[in-house]
Amino acid sequence: MKYALTEAQAAMLREIAAASGALTVPPAGIHTASALEKRGLIKRTWRGSGHIAVVTADGRYYLKHGKHPQEVQAAKKRLETDAGQAARAPADGAQLISRLRSASGKITLSDPAPQTRGRWRAAYYDALHHGHVPEGHKLRWSGRQRGDCVFTLVDEVAERAAQPPPVPAIEVPESLDRPHRLVRATRKALGRSQIVVDTRGRPEVIPMYVSRPLADRALRIMHALLTEAENRGYTVEAQTDLQHGDAVHTLAIVIDGRAFPLVLTERTAKVPHEPTTQEIRQQQRNPWTRLPKYDEKFNGRLALGAPAGSWYQHSYSYSDGARWTVESRLGHLLQNLEHRAAEAERQQHEKELREAEQRRRWYAAVAQAREQQVEQHRATVLIEQVRAWKQAVEIRAFCQAASARADDASVPADELEWLKWAETYAAQLDPLRGPLRAPPDPPASREALRDLLKVDAYSHTWPFNTEGRWTLPEDTPADQRP
Repeated sequence: MKYALTEAQAAMLREIAAASGALTVPPAGIHTASALEKRGLIKRTWRGSGHIAVVTADGRYYLKHGKHPQEVQAAKKRLETDAGQAARAPADGAQLISRLRSASGKITLSDPAPQTRGRWRAAYYDALHHGHVPEGHKLRWSGRQRGDCVFTLVDEVAERAAQPPPVPAIEVPESLDRPHRLVRATRKALGRSQIVVDTRGRPEVIPMYVSRPLADRALRIMHALLTEAENRGYTVEAQTDLQHGDAVHTLAIVIDGRAFPLVLTERTAKVPHEPTTQEIRQQQRNPWTRLPKYDEKFNGRLALGAPAGSWYQHSYSYSDGARWTVESRLGHLLQNLEHRAAEAERQQHEKELREAEQRRRWYAAVAQAREQQVEQHRATVLIEQVRAWKQAVEIRAFCQAASARADDASVPADELEWLKWAETYAAQLDPLRGPLRAPPDPPASREALRDLLKVDAYSHTWPFNTEGRWTLPEDTPADQRP
């Protein structure tokens, strides 16, 4: 646990300790009070409409000594075991290297005490100064003063092999003899006497917002980037889209069918606003007129990346800084776009696989529901046939019993007529009067299968036609057929 307190946490702890009773915690200090409670410095409870807090014994100890009591105890425990741990430290550099080789090249000590840290430090420097480090290896150490000590024996050859290859630089020409077509169109659209170059929102040009002195450098940068992108087989397009009823013009590098918009701007800095003569006169006439405090002024630093408000805003952006310029980062920018295109392709492929698997499972569920529907329908028909056959057998038995009873006596004509009708009815009920065959399958509509389906019936194209035959869509793999 982190025992140190921030200034806000320490101030709240002092305020709670100075209160004569429980102190009500304001809503803005809930998170601060929670941090103090986790450290055991205060206790909180709910009363009325808010939290109240009181200081604990650990909290008063912290205010008096500036340290958490558990932190002090942990430090004492470390010192008690320091001598024993120091005795187990490597005696010299050779022993340190031997231990590193046995530990696969890395040893971590959890916040050792001073004596232990000193013994390991001595072994480290002994290994460096007396030639114990193997050839082609480096010995590294972190945590020299505080925290965990980590000793690492690094194979330089393997480390260099694991490093990614350097990013190829893109050379920016000093002058443009044969500029890119979009650079020519942009240069033509600049005009002659502009103080600020703003081609954003114009069709078929490079979107830029820079001061006039940086316009030439900006065009040379874009010429180098766009030319290199086309040399790698990518497409450079000046696109026009419709957003909220307005035409939006952008420049994009298209990699594997994915467009990455770009805009080149010059960064600005806030400077105190200097009122003009006209603003001073206007404020004298209208004292309630408020003048701006600051103005935005170009600071000479270019920034190249995704335009504000686009899907890729803040995803890729490079600008002039203290250690590099935009020209030196063009290779990194193009590599970033390539990685993003590859990642988008991978995600699209995974999405297609997930959708194909979901579609396969859906069709399998529909096919299973159809099988259950047919089975249930046939079982119902069979049970009805057995019931009808039993009724026919019982009716014939009844007619035979009635006929046997009437052998010894004359049978009335109406009884004979009734028995004759009963025989005819039994013959109609008996399913064995003709050949038996399976009944026709029930309709295979969404509504008929809705009760048997365990999935949404409208997720994909329905695979059955009006005659109940299975017909897969053209874009569905054949292995999805039940």
